Amino acid sequence: MSRIALTSGDMLAKTLRRRYVPVASTVAACLLALLPIVASSPIVPDFAFLVLIAWRLLRPEMWSVLIAIPLGLFNDLVGGHPLGQSVALWTIAFLAFDVLDSRMLFRDYWMDWFFASLAVILYTFGAWFIAQLMGSETAFSVMVPQLVASILAFPLVAHIVLALDRWRLSR
Repeated sequence: MSRIALTSGDMLAKTLRRRYVPVASTVAACLLALLPIVASSPIVPDFAFLVLIAWRLLRPEMWSVLIAIPLGLFNDLVGGHPLGQSVALWTIAFLAFDVLDSRMLFRDYWMDWFFASLAVILYTFGAWFIAQLMGSETAFSVMVPQLVASILAFPLVAHIVLALDRWRLSR
């Protein structure tokens, strides 16, 4: 037997799911930085940034630029980045995507992957540059494996975000 109308509890769950799944998935991706993964060089992609731009590219109307500030601050605190690094870089990425959305008439999968790759390259370069300003003497060539892994991981992350979005909007 199918139900025609939802109960008030079902409506509340649906509203909470629609509102908080994107934020919760981004926070969960930030918490992946706490996993004890030992590597001699940076190779693990920044999944928090990948989830953030996947949500932004999938649903551009859902978040304003201001959401990058608290999410970036949380990522800085959890990931051990210099305070303000993710806040600044995520906000810049959101502003760039806003400009992109105002200029582009349409986008497809390949264009999203291309723009996400550009965002990942600029984000990685920005993080490296901030590390240089803080006294690190690491060459940018050390960051290349992480950069390649991030670009190649984006379609998988976008697929996971798409599945979360379908679940979020389902009845």
